[in-house]
This record gives sequence, structure tokens and C-alpha cells, in this order.
Amino acid sequence: MDLLEREAVLQDLTGHLKAAVSGPGRLALVRGEAGIGKTAVVHRLAQLADPHVRVVIGACDPLATPRPLGPLLDLAPRLGREARTALTGTLTGTSRSDEVYDCLLADLSAYPSLLVVEDIHWADQATMDLLRYLARRLPNVPALVLATYRDDEIGRTHGLTAFLGTLAGYPWVYRHDLAPLSREAVARLATGRTVDTEQLYRLSAGNPFIVAEILAAPAEPIPATVREAVAGRLAGLSGAARRVVDVLAVLGVRVPLPLLAGILPTPEEALDEAAACGIVRTHGQVTEFRHELTRLAVLEAVPAAYRLRVHRQVLAAMRSGPVAAEDLPLLADHADGAGDPAAVLEYAPAAAVRAAGLGAHREAAAQYARALRYADRLPPEQHISLLEGHSQACLLSSQLDVGIASCRTAVRLRRALGDRLREGDDLRRLSCWLWPAGQTAEARRTGLDAVRVLEELTPGRELARSYLNLCQLACYAHEGVAVVAAHAEKAIALGERSGDAGVLVQARFHAAAARLLSDGHGWEDCEQAVSDARARDLSLDTGFLTLVLCWLAALRRDAARSAAAVGRAETYCLDRGLPAYLLCARAWGSWGLLHRGLWPQAADVSEKVLSHPGSPPVARAMTLTVLGLLRARQGRPEGWPLLDQAASLVDPGCLLDTGLGWEARVEAAWLGGDQEQVQADGRRGLAALADRNHPWLSGPLACWIRRAGGEPPRVPAAGPYALELAGDWAGAAARWDGLGCPYDAALARLSGDAPALRQALSAFEALGARPAVARTRSVMRDRGVRPVRRGPRPATRANPYRLTNREMDVLKLLDEGLSDAEIAARLYISPKTAGHHVGAVLTKLDVHTRHEAARKLHHPGRG
Repeated sequence: MDLLEREAVLQDLTGHLKAAVSGPGRLALVRGEAGIGKTAVVHRLAQLADPHVRVVIGACDPLATPRPLGPLLDLAPRLGREARTALTGTLTGTSRSDEVYDCLLADLSAYPSLLVVEDIHWADQATMDLLRYLARRLPNVPALVLATYRDDEIGRTHGLTAFLGTLAGYPWVYRHDLAPLSREAVARLATGRTVDTEQLYRLSAGNPFIVAEILAAPAEPIPATVREAVAGRLAGLSGAARRVVDVLAVLGVRVPLPLLAGILPTPEEALDEAAACGIVRTHGQVTEFRHELTRLAVLEAVPAAYRLRVHRQVLAAMRSGPVAAEDLPLLADHADGAGDPAAVLEYAPAAAVRAAGLGAHREAAAQYARALRYADRLPPEQHISLLEGHSQACLLSSQLDVGIASCRTAVRLRRALGDRLREGDDLRRLSCWLWPAGQTAEARRTGLDAVRVLEELTPGRELARSYLNLCQLACYAHEGVAVVAAHAEKAIALGERSGDAGVLVQARFHAAAARLLSDGHGWEDCEQAVSDARARDLSLDTGFLTLVLCWLAALRRDAARSAAAVGRAETYCLDRGLPAYLLCARAWGSWGLLHRGLWPQAADVSEKVLSHPGSPPVARAMTLTVLGLLRARQGRPEGWPLLDQAASLVDPGCLLDTGLGWEARVEAAWLGGDQEQVQADGRRGLAALADRNHPWLSGPLACWIRRAGGEPPRVPAAGPYALELAGDWAGAAARWDGLGCPYDAALARLSGDAPALRQALSAFEALGARPAVARTRSVMRDRGVRPVRRGPRPATRANPYRLTNREMDVLKLLDEGLSDAEIAARLYISPKTAGHHVGAVLTKLDVHTRHEAARKLHHPGRG
């Protein structure tokens, strides 16, 4: 597993080592909880050490009776003869401890050294005395002594605490904390895996060991290694401490100490013992498990009858006094655990409403689902209200299939009740969410059904929202400015009457978006609508519109606006807990990265979207298309299966609406040399667009037909496409350059003169676009353009992965475990350039991680 977010501490430790071996010596303490990566940091430091530095590593063991000087026995083979003899004498009783200390000090004085003692929280008294002895004399020794320990397992009375106190006045002692991994780092480790990274982060709290074990056994709710590690820690607890831990596991997260004391009399001493073993921690008046997965592992072992009794005790205690809003989730949980349906139906819906109001949509969905298990006890109206709340929460937390199913059930039950107003509103909601599910034809039919139902009733907010839905669908389907504007006007008129600010900003936004897609004018109006939504604190509307801006920018190949829009959408949706919008925004971002020529980054973003189990079908289809097209551009054979998989996830109208499906497949056929398929699929795509008006969809298809030697029909074409179709390749290329799209600019230059062809060839080679390179060389030969460069340099051709000399340098440094910043320092380049080289290496080696790339350096024939 990659060593992430440890660059700073490794840089500090490397600096300590360099300074120490030149004198005076230093002591470094690396501390953190179990599994945080202390050993990994030590091993990486040993790899980074200069060859002339001797590295000796020993470790303390968790033995009931620790070995005297156990770490020294581990590292004895690397010590000098006198030190080894003295150490052997301690085992036979012929040497005193102080003789060993003196010999070790003399040995360290003779050789520049890195001396590591791991897990000193398990050290015996002799080892602790040795460390005291060395620490005091280090300024006279060319060595870095590095000690690691678990700071979550030492209390006030632990022997290590006293030792650390003696170091307080030594200026040559340095302390380094290893923090848990961030959400971003956990997501990076999960790249390529189908796992909910937010759930992974929640369960692991960023602990690298737990992250690795979950990823190694994704099908297991609790990996066996984690279960065994927890059991090992619990085994040493007294009966009272074990009861405290069991009760805390049942109570859940962040347990107030007064509540714990109400169930277990005088738990303080037992709680201190549990905290000392690293299972739980206390902050003020609250106690919690260090990791949610640890709590679940403990809870799994608690007998069911005991759990039931504790839940009932807690429920009774919490209901005996005033109920605060923040206690609603706990009350719902304990009501469920206590097997009390009436209490569940009292607290779970209220907890769900509160969670939704706070933007915690995943939690809201879970509370609604809990209440729905007992909904057969409720009157129909309340049952349907739960379904509607559950549907909305699921959809906003990227649980699309479950949310759509609840919405369908709500529609059916509303119809059975004869509640036409609510039925129409639920039909509108269903239509809204069928589009990201890739079911655009049904979304259109359902949206029209909603309007038909509501138009029979007194016009109000529900009808305004239904007109808005038709406005949105018409915009996404590129039905033209007039159609979108007609729906928008109806929505605005009713929105003003009902005071629905969300309807007003969204209708104006989509009317402007339709103009933007048709004639290129309206971006500023779209931006203004987003600003208005944000100013009015319309969080869901703002999140949705920031997503649609990503689509608009990517569809129009506007690299700068695409990057800005995706960055803004990511920030907003992360802050507001809108994963469905976030995943779609990132999917469109991958399309924008592809057009900007940032192919490794496009692949990385696409794979992250695909690895999220909650990615909507539209987002999955987008990213599969990006990956399929990218691989086709690189000349890799697996492009077509990905394009076919994308097409299977959504209906044909969705592929057409998004602008990905037809164009990607036509380009892939061109790259494969199938000119007949290019023309046939290009004309079929234009036929499907016959009743739509979108020059950014029809323009590229017409250009591909022309590039394949055909005569395309006259169709609306956006700026650079129109220029190319008119024979102005130079103007088209310049326009693409201005948009930040190097690959498209190179395609336009294929119709140009000799300098343009050479420029195109250089661009394709820089991108690694092998089929386009071959096509360009063929065009140059046919036109008699000389000289034609014959591909990569000899050194590159000789490399089995066609890496350049600089890329081979980077690969070797990856094998050393260096970060981008460290690679940059070694090669005297900028970190950004180093990152580009790393991306190119990963792409050429067809791997996802730096570790996999390094492995191919030693085993070039293996995958």
C-alpha cells in the first residue's frame, strides 16, 4: 500500500539523520496509535538513508515477561564485535548492563548509524535504562536513535511516561506525531476498488491498517484481522473493564459519562483501564471508540440478550427527562435495539427530518429506512410520507435505485388514495431522478404525466415545479431555445405566484443554458442564476446548478471554465453532503480533463467515480466512455468493451443528450481505421439529432464524416467545427488552442500544410496518442512531407514499455518510494513536472499505483 501523507515526517526524519551522522547525534520519537504506520515510516526512512549509514533495527515485544534488552538482541548481528561480546555476556551472566551500555555507545561512536527501537511502550526496564543512557550522551555520537511507541496505550502510571519526562530538557530530542489519513488519502488508497470511500473513512477514521484490511477483504463486514486484533486487546482487560467496553459498544458513538454511570456504577477505574489498552478514549465528559470498526467488532461479540437489556436501560433513562434534538438519532437507535416499534416510529422520523435539515442525507435515509420497517402500523398517509422522505434522502445521498423504488411506491399509494396533488408531485420527483438513472425516455413520459395530473387541479407550487422539470428535460435533450423558454415562462409565472425562489432561479438558469448550447451566449446569465441561488441559501438548487455548469462547460470543450466549474461544484457538494451531485460533477470533470490533454488525471478521476458504489448510471456511463475513448486514443485494445458497457447502462436518449456516446464511438472507429463505420455511425448519429438543435453534438459528427473521406450533410456546427467544415483548418486549430484542447487542435491540423502536420505529430506524440501518430505519419508520407520523424528515440524503443530516459529515471525513484516533491528535488525539476512524469509512467505501464509501477521495474513481464 502506498505511504501517503507521511512526506513531512519523512523529510524531518531524513534531515535529523543527515544532521546526526555529521554530529551531534539526535533522538527522534515517532508516536501514534496502533496501525497508524510507524513501522512503515521507519522502513521508508531506512530505504532513504545514505549507503554509508549503518541501519540497525530492533523491536520490543508484547510479552508477559519481556526479554531483558530484547531489542538489542535483534540488532546484535549488525553491531561490532565488542558490543556483541558484551551483549552475549549479559545472557550468560558474565557482563553487567553498564558494560553493554558502554560498548554500545562506543560502537555507535565508531560508525554513522541509524538505531531504531520500535514499540518502546512494551520495553523492559533494562531497555528503558539503555535508552536513558544513550539519550543523555547522544550529542557526542554520530547517530540518530529513533524510537516508536503507541501514545494511546500509555497512561499516567506507565513506565514510558516517566522516561519521556526525563527527555523534556534535552534540545536534541525531537517528537513526531503520525496523524490519521485524510479523506482524500483514504480515497486514493481505494482507487480502482468498488467501495464507498466515505463509509471507508468513517469506519477506519483514517487508520492505515484498518483501511488496508477493509480493502483486502471488502466482502467482510469486519475483516478477520481486525476482529483478531480487537480480541487480542480485549483479552488483557479485567472483567470490569470488559463490561465497560461492551456497554460502550452497545451505546454507540460519543457516550456521555453520566449516561454510562447510570448503567454501570462507578465505571471510572475500569474506563481508565479500557482507555489504556487503546480501545476507547475520553474527551471531557464524553467517551468514544477510536474507530467505528473497532466498536462494531466489539459489538459483534456482545451476547444478544445483554445488548437488548442495555438498549432498554438506555432508552428508559433517556426518555425519563427532556429529549434534546441532538438525542433523537440515539433514541431511535436504542428504540430499534430494544425492539420497541412504537418508540422507533416516534423517534426515527423526527431524527430523519433533523438530519435532512442539517444536510446529513445518508443519515436521514438510514433513519427513514429504520422507520419503514414498522410502517405497516401507521395510517396510509404517514406511511407514504415516510416513503417520500426516504426517497428524497436516498437520492441526495447517491442511493439512486433504492430512492427511485420508494418514489414509485409512493406514487402508487397516492394514486390508490386518490390524492391527485401529491401523486402529481411524486411523479415529478420520480421524473427528476430517472434522468441521472439513465432512463431519459421514462423521465420524459413521467414528467408529462405529472403535468397532466396537476393541470387538472388548482395551479400552485407543485405545477410550477413540474413545468420546471419539463424545462430542465428539454434543455438536456437539446430541444431548442423556444421549447425550453416556453416551459420556463410557465414555471416562472407560477413560481412568482407561489413564492418559490428555487423555481425562479432554476428556470432562468435553464433558459440561459439552452441559449448557451444553441448560439454560445448565456454563460454569464447561468453564473448569475447560481449566485442568486447561493445568496438565497437554496442549497439543493445551488448544488444542482453547479453540477449542470460542469456539464455545460465540458460539452462546449471550454477547458478553463470546466476546471473552474468542477472545482466549485466539488467544494460546494462536499460541504453540503451531496454525493450524487458530486459524483456527476467529477464525471464531467473527467471529460474536461480528457479534452485538456490531462489524460492520466482523466483516467484517475474516472476510476474514482467508477469505484464509488453509489455512482449514478449517468456518471458511470460518462466515465466509462472517457476511459474507453482514452484507451482507444492510446491504441489499447480494451477501449470498445468499455464503450459498450457505457451504452448498456443508460438508454440511447441519455447517450445522445450527454454528447458522449455517438461521438466517442465514431472517433474510436476512426482510430481503428474503420472508415466505413465512421461514416455509417456518424450519419446515424446525425439522424438521431435531426429534431434537435445542438451544434456541439452535430458538429463533431459531421467533422468525423469529413475526416473519413465523406461529405457530411449541412448541420448546425459550433465554432471550431464550423471552421473545419468550411475548410479553415488553421482557424479551427487556433480556436481549439484557445479553448485549451490540444488533441482537437492537432486533429484540425491534419488538414493543414507541412508545418501544421509536424505540429500535429508533435502534439500526438506528447499525448501518447499512438493511433493518431500513425495516422499523421501516413498523411505526411502521402503528401510527401519530409522529413518524417521515425518515432521514439532508440532508448525509448528498446524499453519494453516505451518509457523515455527521463521516465525511466522517474520509475527508479518511484522504486525508492519517493514522493513527487522528492523526485523533483532529485531531478531538479518542479513538483508539477514530476507529477506529469509520474502520470505518464503509470499510463504507459498500465498500472494504478506507484507501488505497482515500481514492481514492474524488477519484473517487467508481470502485470
